[in-house]
Amino acid sequence: MEPDLAFLLPATAIWLAAGIVAERLPEVRTARALRRRTGWLGVLAIAGLVALAVPILDALSSPGPAGPGQGFTSLALPAAPAVVVAAVTVRRIRHLWTGTGTFASAPETPAAPALLAGAAHPLVAFPVQLTGLAALATAVTAVGLVPLTAPDMLGLALTGVVLAVVAIGVRHALRHSRLVELAVTARPGSPRAARVLHV
Repeated sequence: MEPDLAFLLPATAIWLAAGIVAERLPEVRTARALRRRTGWLGVLAIAGLVALAVPILDALSSPGPAGPGQGFTSLALPAAPAVVVAAVTVRRIRHLWTGTGTFASAPETPAAPALLAGAAHPLVAFPVQLTGLAALATAVTAVGLVPLTAPDMLGLALTGVVLAVVAIGVRHALRHSRLVELAVTARPGSPRAARVLHV
């Protein structure tokens, strides 16, 4: 049984939107903008987790004769990075949102380099974007736009996905490294900067 598109398509849209917000999170200039975007990312991540859980529970509650079937198996692709989002990314987003709250009395204050480095951490954007790509691949396959039953097509798709994942991961790592260097240079002895960078 294929996953229910009425649930899968909105979940995919939410995860793709969250990926865009996460991508642009370290580009803000003020503490107010960083707090607002961090809040939006947190809301989208929670909504995406809930929206993805619905088709998974639906697939589990409507198993075929031999078990949950192909619908559940295909949903395992976005579910794997979504677990990382739930376990790691949501906590980091909450930490960033709390950190920007110290600037509530002066919202036009430039965003601290340590906070921007924390926003650029690969475990903030990478799992969110990976979940979005996996959900998109699942939705495209479920709709039937790209049949992946042929071995050649499946191999080509897997190669493209692996290359995209590696490229995204390397890009996030390089951006985070650059912002960490900027934060350490700006405030080399700041214990707050160290806490934001490493928590």
